Amino acid sequence: MTPGSNLPLSAVRVAVDVTAPVRLDVSGLLLAADGKVRSDDDFVFYNQPSAPGVTHSAAAAGGDTITVDTAAVPEGIEKIVVTASLDTPGATFAGTEPTGTVRNADDGSVLASFTPPRLGTETALVVVEIYRRGGGWKVRAVGQGYANGLAGIATDFGVSVEEPAAPAAAPQAPPAPPAPAAPWGPPTGAPAPVAPPPAAAPAAPAPAPAPPAPAPGSGKVNLDKGRVSLQKNQTVSLVKGGRPVLSSVRMGLGWEPAFQGRSIDLDASVIAYGPDRKKVDNCFFGKLMILGGAIQHSGDNLTGEGAGDDEAITVHLGGLPPEVTGLVFVVNSFSGQKFSDVAKAYCRLLDAQSGEELVRFDLTHAEPRTGVMMAKLIRQYSGEWEMTALGEFVDARTVRGMTKPAAQAL
Repeated sequence: MTPGSNLPLSAVRVAVDVTAPVRLDVSGLLLAADGKVRSDDDFVFYNQPSAPGVTHSAAAAGGDTITVDTAAVPEGIEKIVVTASLDTPGATFAGTEPTGTVRNADDGSVLASFTPPRLGTETALVVVEIYRRGGGWKVRAVGQGYANGLAGIATDFGVSVEEPAAPAAAPQAPPAPPAPAAPWGPPTGAPAPVAPPPAAAPAAPAPAPAPPAPAPGSGKVNLDKGRVSLQKNQTVSLVKGGRPVLSSVRMGLGWEPAFQGRSIDLDASVIAYGPDRKKVDNCFFGKLMILGGAIQHSGDNLTGEGAGDDEAITVHLGGLPPEVTGLVFVVNSFSGQKFSDVAKAYCRLLDAQSGEELVRFDLTHAEPRTGVMMAKLIRQYSGEWEMTALGEFVDARTVRGMTKPAAQAL
């Protein structure tokens, strides 16, 4: 699998093994529709090895396994996120390639595998997620890195990583500074699982390496080296200079009539989705502004003639409401002409203020169908956005017909 790709699961019980040349701590988090755990009981790890439908098991070396019985997962849980962190305090994933292998838990057959690419300063990762979709379950390759360890992941998903200062366990109040994530940090090998004070002392140095401002998406392709050209299914993190791009961006979409072709009227649109992959709203030639002006459409182009972008959609990323976590940009042929009659279709992401082109995706093939999903923007857990080139064709002449296919592409 590649980052952002997904597959339907053919097994009811699946096991996710995460392995590496070094020792890993593997965890699972059960997330509700808001992307958070319901309580700390939904965090499954070596010292809390089970939750409804999800279990943790340790391997002899390398990594651990999170097993998900999808039939036993509570209805309020939308996804199970599988994470990995390094056992050695201060170590990073630079030079280490962890691999997540998804197996049928009953017969051991491999369903999918994923190795996050280009890792660097990350000390923890969201490797894959198992999630509900259309009455079934799917697996998505994520590869999201964190520079502040498992505590950073746990905090993002709503886990309380601070010790609640239990009076019974701390009559010797003076022991050194409180160690964040005492129950969540890497195991120190101490046999007593309920003895935080002894574990806290040796683990105290571990929090220090966390940088004050970790670079979101570090280890992924970002915008630091200038414009990025994508191929189908490739992803770029909208991060520049260690900071996420949260200003206004413009998605320009363009096309030309194919050889000997007549004028062709295509319509560019964007569909906004929430964390449950349900449509929040869509913006197209008949609805030029949505979400309080956070997304605006340039208007309809009836011919496709002329140089430059035929239609453009401006998105103020920082102004999007928090319930919007995904945007899918689509193009449709309302008149019924097929994309095999279209040439040089592309989409490109620009800085809306400077006009600088940030990302480009040229559609290199066409199918005799009336709709195409060009690209998606996904808000990551750590706040930045990622753009993935799609290039998937469907039979749909309007944006309304794209709602379900685009949701499945998220």
